[in-house]
Amino acid sequence: MPSATFTHRTAELLTSLRHTGQLKPLQHLTGALGPTAMVEGVGEVVVLCSNNYLGLTTHPEVIAAGHDGLDRYGAGTASVRFICGTLDCHRRLEQSIARFVGAEAALSYVSCWNANGALFPTIAGQGDVILSDELNHASIIDGMRLARSAERAVYRHADLDDLEAKLKELSGRDARPTKGVIIVVTDGVFSMEGDLAPLPQLTGLCRQYDALLVVDDSHGIGVLGATGRGTPEHFGLLGQIDVLTGTLGKALGGAAGGYVAGSGELIELLIQRSRPSLFSNALPATVACSANRAIECVEREPARVAKLHANVARVREGLLALGFDAHQSAAAIIPIMIGDTAEAIAKSRRLLELGVWVVGFGFPVVPQGQARLRVQVSAALEDEHLERALAVFARL
Repeated sequence: MPSATFTHRTAELLTSLRHTGQLKPLQHLTGALGPTAMVEGVGEVVVLCSNNYLGLTTHPEVIAAGHDGLDRYGAGTASVRFICGTLDCHRRLEQSIARFVGAEAALSYVSCWNANGALFPTIAGQGDVILSDELNHASIIDGMRLARSAERAVYRHADLDDLEAKLKELSGRDARPTKGVIIVVTDGVFSMEGDLAPLPQLTGLCRQYDALLVVDDSHGIGVLGATGRGTPEHFGLLGQIDVLTGTLGKALGGAAGGYVAGSGELIELLIQRSRPSLFSNALPATVACSANRAIECVEREPARVAKLHANVARVREGLLALGFDAHQSAAAIIPIMIGDTAEAIAKSRRLLELGVWVVGFGFPVVPQGQARLRVQVSAALEDEHLERALAVFARL
């Protein structure tokens, strides 16, 4: 039997969440996720909460590639990479990732959470300092916590003056026994805010102070830039970011998986030393094959990215016209600030009843008092879906 203390404490927390309207329900889908979805107990709804930014999860070629991978390699790798878990489809995928993001090399992981958990404790050691934007994703925060030998600090969100002050202090500090590496890490697109990191200025500061720049572009890859190569392409910096992490579970096929991309030496270091690569199975072949085909589709179909940009602009303008606070950004994420968690969840429940699926986010996903509805736009949405969604927001 579980601990009585644990059982009582857990029951109290769940009861409190239920009574205050903060309990987050799980919605069950009964079919594939496209511009619409069939939700159990609700029916068909327009999807405005998915990371499927380019609509590739149901692309026939992406699905077929997954089937081919399953048929050829089987259901799993049955090993870590350095034993017998590296398949030639992993090599093809990693070559495609590196080419797509403008890096020398890449290494895949089972998720971007896994990739961030691998990166920081591997590259940061005694005497090093990691400077993190205060609104970085939880996977970055947890990855930094694993780098226990390094010093860790936070700079105010996208505040270049605050970051430079910390860089200046570190550059002039004599207390460190040896000159360590300074690592600056930021999201490319901030998942809850929908704003972009100021990459040109960050790149300039990192070069000025000899710091390594790490960008998690999970919500930028496939979304930003004329050809979908992410936040660096959007700012004209493709191939100029030291280290990129990202996901294959959003715009690039939507199945699962993550990656680290950078220099050949960095990737070799991760192969030799990163614990998630050394001690957990490799990405399943069916996912690797699907993701590789998804990248090829993006490269071959630039109109898909252009349609996403057009859809984002239309939804943002429509929400603004209705009086919602939808700040300007090139990202496909449009947060609508509510404040109270229970109210945000209630509004998302009402939207679902009206046939539009938008999720309300509250604590602990966002800070207390900053609950919001997060609208996410996809290239899969057609005019009829956009009109229907905006009509429902008008009713809300």
